Amino acid sequence: MMLNSDTMELDLPPTHSETESGFSDCGGGAATDGAGPGCPGGGQARGSESGEPGRKDLQHLSREERRRRRRATAKYRTAHATRERIRVEAFNLAFAELRKLLPTLPPDKKLSKIEILRLAICYISYLNHVLDV
Repeated sequence: MMLNSDTMELDLPPTHSETESGFSDCGGGAATDGAGPGCPGGGQARGSESGEPGRKDLQHLSREERRRRRRATAKYRTAHATRERIRVEAFNLAFAELRKLLPTLPPDKKLSKIEILRLAICYISYLNHVLDV
């Protein structure tokens, strides 16, 4: 067993059943119209005729191209959007908590994120000055 760093897939030796049966490239002994290139009847391997990229079709692609194709799926996009939404909500919640700790007049004044950060810096330096005196 060997891990190929370029394809990030395991290169496994053929199993006992594959070497003895002779059907490893034929799709399990299917009819000759679905036979693989090494089988009697020639043709393509199963899965290639349906338009789906098979494992062998993806091996020649670079790592970046495989990553790009994986990220183009709807399932990946929805999962990514969900993770991003959770991240942004946590970010906004942290700013809201920080905003509650800062004194302003009026107390309910709406502040931007950069204003919150600048006010926090000023407030921390004021508190340090109070402690030093």
